[in-house]
Amino acid sequence: MQSVDFCPAWWLPGPHAQTLWPVLCRRRPRLSLRRERLELPDSDFLDLDWLPGGQGPIILILHGLEGSSASHYALGVLAAIARRGWRAVVVHFRGCGGQPNRLARSYCAADTADIGHVANRLRQREPDAPLAAIGYSLGGNALLKWLGETGVENPLHAAAAVSVPFVLDTTARRLGQGFSRLYQAHLLHALKKSYRDKFRHRPDAPVPLEELAALRDFHAFDDRITAPLHGYAGVHDYYARASCRPCLRRIRVPTLLLHALDDPFMLPEAVPDASELSPCVRLELSPRGGHVGFVAGRWPWRADYWLERRIPEFLATRWNGPGVRPADAATLNSPP
Repeated sequence: MQSVDFCPAWWLPGPHAQTLWPVLCRRRPRLSLRRERLELPDSDFLDLDWLPGGQGPIILILHGLEGSSASHYALGVLAAIARRGWRAVVVHFRGCGGQPNRLARSYCAADTADIGHVANRLRQREPDAPLAAIGYSLGGNALLKWLGETGVENPLHAAAAVSVPFVLDTTARRLGQGFSRLYQAHLLHALKKSYRDKFRHRPDAPVPLEELAALRDFHAFDDRITAPLHGYAGVHDYYARASCRPCLRRIRVPTLLLHALDDPFMLPEAVPDASELSPCVRLELSPRGGHVGFVAGRWPWRADYWLERRIPEFLATRWNGPGVRPADAATLNSPP
C-alpha cells in the first residue's frame, strides 16, 4: 500500500460532499462520441462510445452501477485522455447504452466475459496498440476479477480501478446505513426503471413488475433479480463469487487501485491488506475522497479533479507518448 499526494478540497468537508460535488455541481466536458454496437456470441450486444481522434494507446473505460458514457467520471477521464492524444472507448455493460439489451440477463459485478470479449476484439483489430482499462466502482470490481481470472493471459498492458466494492456483501450493508441509504435509494430507483423498461412487454421477467416496490434494499434486489438472472443460487452466492477481493493476488498486469477510507459505499474492513495483493498491484489509500470523488483545489470555481491527473500519469509510465518505445515493449507487463 502506498501513500497518495491527494489533498482534499477544504470546502468539501466529509465523504458525502466529496461524492456529490462532481455529480451535482461539476460543469461536465462536452464531447462528441462515436457509437459502435458490438454483437456478442450469445446474440446480445454491447454499445461502445468512442472518443474521436487520437492515436496509439487504447483505453477501455468501465462505468459503475447504472452508469454510462454520460457519467461525470467517464466524461472527465475522456477529456483527460483526449488531452494526452490517446484513444478511449466507454464500454457500456448490457442495457446501459440507452436501449434494453436483448436477453433476459443484464449485467452484474462479475461480467468478466464481456470485458474479455471487447478487449480481445480490440487486440485483434490493432495488435500493436498498447491496451489499458479503467474501472469505476462496480466496473472496477469486474475489471479486477477479470484480471485475476486471466493472469498472465490477460491482453492488457495496464489497468486502474477506482472506489471498488472489494466485498459486495459489505457494500450492500454499508449502503443500508445512515446517509448512505440515499445512494441506495437513488441506485435502486435507476435499477427498477431499467427493469421496467426492459420487461414491460416481455413474458420472462423473474419478478412481476408490481412486486418491485417491495424490493427496498440491495440484498432483496440482488436476491430476487440479479442473482437468478446471472446464474447464481441467491444473493449470498452472488456476493461471495462475484467479489473481486479473492482475485487480487493473481493479477499479473500492472494495476493501480485508488480508494478512500471514508468511501460512503464501503466499510474500511473490506479494503484488502498488502498480503492479498499481487506484486503487480499498487494500492493507494487516501483518508478522504469519498466515492469516485477525490476533488482538490483551493476554490470551488477552480476545482481540481485529481483522478484525472493520477490515472493518466500512471498509464503513461507503461508507454511513451502515442506509441510504445521498442525498448519498453518487453517491460510493459512488469510490476509498477
